[in-house]
Amino acid sequence: MLSGNITYIALPKQEAHNLSFYLAMEEYVAQHLTQVEEAFFLWQVAPTVIIGRNQVLENEVNLPYCREHGIDIVQRKSGGGGVYADKDNIMFSFVCSRHKDKTTPEMFSHYLQRVVEMLRSMGVEACTSDHNDIMIGDRKVSGWAVYQMQERIIVHGTMLYDTNMEHMLASITPSTEKLARKGVESVRQRICLLKDFIGERITIEEFKARAREFFCGEKVVTLSSEEANKIEELKN
Repeated sequence: MLSGNITYIALPKQEAHNLSFYLAMEEYVAQHLTQVEEAFFLWQVAPTVIIGRNQVLENEVNLPYCREHGIDIVQRKSGGGGVYADKDNIMFSFVCSRHKDKTTPEMFSHYLQRVVEMLRSMGVEACTSDHNDIMIGDRKVSGWAVYQMQERIIVHGTMLYDTNMEHMLASITPSTEKLARKGVESVRQRICLLKDFIGERITIEEFKARAREFFCGEKVVTLSSEEANKIEELKN
């Protein structure tokens, strides 16, 4: 079953966690909540750069800038490029069991299309790209990645409701080739913010509520304090 019975995974307390905690939460849900066929949760973090598993830190991240501005750096287990996240954008996590009739890439595409459907339900003309991104027109608003753990699949992405654009551009180091080909200003022109399309109608908190309702309705599992502590141990 896909996207017919998604369960929202809530934490027992409303408190801030760093990005490593939420990556550990994905793994914990995948490993221990096997009775949940499909799980979903949203999260936000302090300014952080997340790079893919195959990326070289020094090549992808402006380390002096991140140190100067207190931006955390985390390497995830999924592939793909580096992304910047902060409290003004929203991270999505889906965890599901492998499907006997669908490959991992097909399941990945399925969730991207569902997110596009969610955005369209809010009046945003979004679409997917050939590079695992979600676009509004010809500008990127959301990037996604996937990885597999035994019989479970984790699909996660970031949604640019809003963000500190200066930090985003300065913390991730584009290659010399990319700079020469596109220029920093054109990189800015390739990214858009969701608030520019729905901000007059839907605040970031309302967006999170609508996303949760779209995927899960009233179906929710709240983790216990003991489970949250086990996620903290897994993170460490």
